[in-house]
Amino acid sequence: MTRQFSRLPAASAAGYLLGTIPSADLATRLPNTDVSDLRSAGSGNPGAINAADVLGVRWGLAVLAADMSKGAIAGGLGRGIAGPAGACAAATTSIAGHIVPIWKQGRGGKGVATSAGACLIVFPAFFPIDAVVAFLGATRLRDAEHATRLSCAAWVVASLLWWRRHLPNAWGPPAGPSTMAFALFGSAMILTKFRLSRKPIK
Repeated sequence: MTRQFSRLPAASAAGYLLGTIPSADLATRLPNTDVSDLRSAGSGNPGAINAADVLGVRWGLAVLAADMSKGAIAGGLGRGIAGPAGACAAATTSIAGHIVPIWKQGRGGKGVATSAGACLIVFPAFFPIDAVVAFLGATRLRDAEHATRLSCAAWVVASLLWWRRHLPNAWGPPAGPSTMAFALFGSAMILTKFRLSRKPIK
């Protein structure tokens, strides 16, 4: 246990670096388009939805899959480095890396797809619940930010429930305090990014 705890910084660093991989930036270099940076086109967000709007649905789906993969790989790698706590630490920092990438002066995406991919590995029991809540929120509320708030609230509540009730977590690590921390910090980063995105960039 002590050895795994000592490896948490390495797991966290690996997760962050994976999160910084610029999926949307890579997508702009492949299709035949004049767009070189999604931060200056469409909504200005380097994420899957803006990629779909600017580059086309196919590229939007490709960016979505890539962003989810970053979170999923981070969670798996973190677990290999430092056990269950490492999985949650790396999954959390992968979201941070996507939102605040050091290579892009902190101008990243909103972290929703990366968090979903991370949940698929770290908290798979919640993944189908998240998908249903996100779908209902998006179709009923028709507002991405409100739908994300709803999903984040469900994420935090579910992590607490799974931890306290010792509910099975499919192929993921047993739910515990680190699962709760993953939900809390992940939600906080995503919601903060949404709030800041509403402010004009000077």
